Amino acid sequence: MEENKAVNSSSRFKRVCVFCGSSSGKRNSYRDAAIELGKELVSRRLDLVYGGGSVGLMGLVSHEVHRGGGHVIGIIPKTLMSKEITGETVGEVKPVADMHQRKAEMARHSDCFIALPGGYGTLEELLEVITWAQLGIHDKPVGLINVDGYYNYLLTFLDKAVDDGFIKPSQRNIIVSAPTARELVQKLEEYVPMHDGVVAKARWEAEQLELNSSLQNEIAR
Repeated sequence: MEENKAVNSSSRFKRVCVFCGSSSGKRNSYRDAAIELGKELVSRRLDLVYGGGSVGLMGLVSHEVHRGGGHVIGIIPKTLMSKEITGETVGEVKPVADMHQRKAEMARHSDCFIALPGGYGTLEELLEVITWAQLGIHDKPVGLINVDGYYNYLLTFLDKAVDDGFIKPSQRNIIVSAPTARELVQKLEEYVPMHDGVVAKARWEAEQLELNSSLQNEIAR
């Protein structure tokens, strides 16, 4: 217990947002990585923010954190709250009106972002927070766990985009990768933003306050 407290006292994070598949995939290594990430968050006494539900890798991570005594926040659109669709969310449930508000709320409640293997939804969420960092909207670290080389082709694509002039070399460093949860979280702890996004970030935070107010009104309908 004392070791866990020591780890957390030096952490720059309180809540970690995890993007991952609502499927478990075909390899045991994907499921193992999700459970490992959940245990790593518990060991560092970090709370979890995720897209809600209990299916696939999302369910494995959330149950592991919840089982270990960590606080879990599941942010999910009202249209997906049926247990038949996503399973039962553990921990705190925050319903939102739609997918756009879901991503905004996940970002607002988190100090960094981690992607496990996943499909279209995971990739879309990951690339959006990378783009927000590129624009200076936030300076929160973004990382992916490259389980068994799952993201090798994505990383190669990003390098190609740099070579061909579509991504600046400094912006390539926005995304951090590692093969294991422990290695990745440590890299994210050491991450230093490569840009000055103070003005954009201030505008973003003001817009989020306005969004949150309208969001509560929408959900209450």
